[in-house]
Amino acid sequence: MPPKAKFTKKEIIEAALHIVKTDGYEALTSRALGTYLGSSARPIFTVFNNMEEVQQAMIEASKALYKEYVSKGLLAEHPFKGVGTQYILFSVNEPKLFQLLFMAEQKQIPDLSGVLPLIDESYDDILLSIQKDYKISELSAKKLYHHLWIYTHGIASLCATKMCRFTDEEISTMITEVCTSILKKIKEEENND
Repeated sequence: MPPKAKFTKKEIIEAALHIVKTDGYEALTSRALGTYLGSSARPIFTVFNNMEEVQQAMIEASKALYKEYVSKGLLAEHPFKGVGTQYILFSVNEPKLFQLLFMAEQKQIPDLSGVLPLIDESYDDILLSIQKDYKISELSAKKLYHHLWIYTHGIASLCATKMCRFTDEEISTMITEVCTSILKKIKEEENND
């Protein structure tokens, strides 16, 4: 009969998440988990087969937390701006998780059209919100999304690495100004077609 689990899967994932939030992904080891849980590493492996499974579960938990931010953004008056603001807020509130999810080196380098669907499970919902809110085609929505993601990713990266700090008002103004100018150009192009 297998040994009774000392900790639940959820407790181990929460501990892993705490370690990564505090000390970064590299700090997530079986020893660190055991120490955090007040135990040896052995009880972890009555629930998980190996550390790769723990790491993957922690990454999924990080994605779920990020998705909560996106969902909140999609409820804003202007959902696309709301998502951009929440993306930056996630980088401010959870810098280590942001770095793990959005600043880690990729095994294969996707082109711009492939990167957003790859890193964001909410890609289709965000794209649809752009089309509806700004009344533009899917192609134009993708163009706007790409430009604004590059811009907000820059701001978020500066925040996550503590290179720069912005007020909520500064973030709102910057996103609005860039979005407005790109949207104006897109609408001109659509009218000329």
